[in-house]
Amino acid sequence: MRFIKLAVISCVILSIAITVIGLLLPSSVVVSRAINITANQDVVFKKMSNMYEWKNWITGLDKEGVIIQSATEGNFLGTKVTITDTTNYTIHSSWVGKSGSVQHSIMRIIHHASSAQIVVQWQFTEYLKWYPWQRFGSMMNEAVTGAQLEKNLSALKQLVEHR
Repeated sequence: MRFIKLAVISCVILSIAITVIGLLLPSSVVVSRAINITANQDVVFKKMSNMYEWKNWITGLDKEGVIIQSATEGNFLGTKVTITDTTNYTIHSSWVGKSGSVQHSIMRIIHHASSAQIVVQWQFTEYLKWYPWQRFGSMMNEAVTGAQLEKNLSALKQLVEHR
């Protein structure tokens, strides 16, 4: 009986410690990538602001189960994506997963007047609940989401530079 009591108390203390450590981690995670592209910013912006064009440069959107309802709304294998705002070469979108998790995305074009290149920057912000498994799991976002953003931005660069 004494060992059972010790095991229960140890589990409770360990759970509290993990929760407290998890609360010390940030409640939002931002993953951002950028790429230099030598192309007209209007051409690039058209590719970025229209979901029908996304299938040409975002990996996985050519799969079965991807439904694009309009230029601003789509369902990508259970993730509902909505372009919420498009202004000044900036596209804001909301990505709601099957579980209800929300990520906000911002794609922007930065043009320097002295250069023929533009910078395309894409970032995802995920807001986390207090659950320790969510906070600890978010540490993998940089590796997984970052690699995907790099791959997609490279495909966009190839698409617009080799027209």
